[in-house]
Amino acid sequence: MSSPQSILLQVDSSSRTTERIRLARQLADEFNAEVIAQPCMLSSIARHPMALEGSSSAIALMQEFDEACLQKAHATFMKAAAGSSRLHWAKPLVEGPWGFAHRALYADLMILGQRDADDPAAGELPADFLPGALVQSGRPALVLPHTGSIPPVGRQVLVAWKETRESARAVTAALPWLQRARKVHVLSYGEEAGASLRALERYLQPHGVSVICHDGGPEHAEAGDQVLSRAADLGADLLVMGCYGHSRAREWVLGGFTRTILRSMTLPVLMVH
Repeated sequence: MSSPQSILLQVDSSSRTTERIRLARQLADEFNAEVIAQPCMLSSIARHPMALEGSSSAIALMQEFDEACLQKAHATFMKAAAGSSRLHWAKPLVEGPWGFAHRALYADLMILGQRDADDPAAGELPADFLPGALVQSGRPALVLPHTGSIPPVGRQVLVAWKETRESARAVTAALPWLQRARKVHVLSYGEEAGASLRALERYLQPHGVSVICHDGGPEHAEAGDQVLSRAADLGADLLVMGCYGHSRAREWVLGGFTRTILRSMTLPVLMVH
């Protein structure tokens, strides 16, 4: 796969927006890519629809608050973008956060943030924004954890491999990073782990990627926690994995492994549904 040329960046007024912008700037320089910084925030009216029954002055205050959040996000973008000509500010989507997944259909890569319920700005996004963007768009997403600094991504990579469509798509999307990495580790669980790891190794060799294989043994219900623990032991700065989930009556239901990673992630994760 060629390196991403168009990157869609989630921007809001949360404290981690700066880290996402900095990483987007790094990737734009590394891959000669263009970044669209897409403001993604629920309006106060959408969060508190009962306020429509209140006074016009209360509604005006809510609109002023929304404008202040947007201005804060824009100021953060301008500072973190540091004048890069590759980063571009977009107008808010008419559909709000619900339009992000559709906009992502026209991007090679999304940069998203892990949900942090303790951030005062957490209410700017629907609780299911992240799984919705992943499942609806089907585009590769680089998801950043909500704590810790983000070093350059992709020097030490861990691939959580499983013989599934989602995992295969994630490996393909990750090739630009795998080809540049100093070390690439691949980890798999289950009775056929050894054979599938060897098959993946043969697939990656013509792409110029050498891997270190890790047979994790029998698959466990705690596989998500085990993968994160192995990533820490290996000093990985990027985890590559498939994203498992589906839609159900306007809800986005993620598989247990994906849910664990998104809840407890401690490093950037490149995932594809």
